[in-house]
Amino acid sequence: MATAPAEIIADRSGAGANAAPAVQAIQATKMFLDGAVIAYRNLNLEIKRQEILCIVGPSGCGKTTLLRSIAGLTDLSTGELLVHGKPVKGPPDGVAMVFQHFGLLPWKTVYDNGAFGLRMSGANEATIKERVTRYLQLVGLAGFEKSFPHQLSGGMQQRVGLVRALAMNPSIMLMDEPFAALDAQTRETLQEELLSLMQRPEERKAMVFITHSIDEALLLADRIAIMTARPGKIDEILPSPFGWPRDFDSVQRNPLFAEMRAYIRAKLKAPTDPAKAKETA
Repeated sequence: MATAPAEIIADRSGAGANAAPAVQAIQATKMFLDGAVIAYRNLNLEIKRQEILCIVGPSGCGKTTLLRSIAGLTDLSTGELLVHGKPVKGPPDGVAMVFQHFGLLPWKTVYDNGAFGLRMSGANEATIKERVTRYLQLVGLAGFEKSFPHQLSGGMQQRVGLVRALAMNPSIMLMDEPFAALDAQTRETLQEELLSLMQRPEERKAMVFITHSIDEALLLADRIAIMTARPGKIDEILPSPFGWPRDFDSVQRNPLFAEMRAYIRAKLKAPTDPAKAKETA
């Protein structure tokens, strides 16, 4: 069985270590089709305030369903899910979600897409202008305010999705494989931009980031949660040894990068327990 490198056993992130968790799942279970399909079962997880938790796991293990549960878009079957100590009953305050497939409104401009969440929440126009303009500048979209989604590249469209979420000034951001549909070069660029944003003290938030890319998880995370095959559970949580500030090149040059990548890859390739397979049949 694979063994985690000794250097990553101790949690060095310290992100919100003395504060109550931003998100807490307690024996959380989500079933579909009257229990015929179990997305995840008896899942326990704590996400610290201002930490970036990346979740990796096999396809179908319930990663996206868990994210939707935190966002209040789907109810638990059993167990408990808390956001800032309060049970999730519908979309919680202070939570924003960025989707894999952009989710932009094609008839709205870049500016109006970025402002959509704020307008829905009843923010005044002065606040909307200040926040949307600020984040359009931070992600490199100044000058594209009047463009429409079809006039943008995929990477630019995903930047608009980030602006829409960040403009809400959420305390928790839920990222559902936001860069998965992009080409490798654009994906790397957006990873670096997200890193740069999260390294600004005034921008740092709790973030739950779903990804199938081990490299992406290693680059972005304070901790990496590895899920089992369906029904999903948290198999192991690995703290990052890379510290902050960090950048793409320094992380990839670190000898621990290759060790952790191999370890996580081996965990994800481990054969499924036959007993678990029967539970989902």
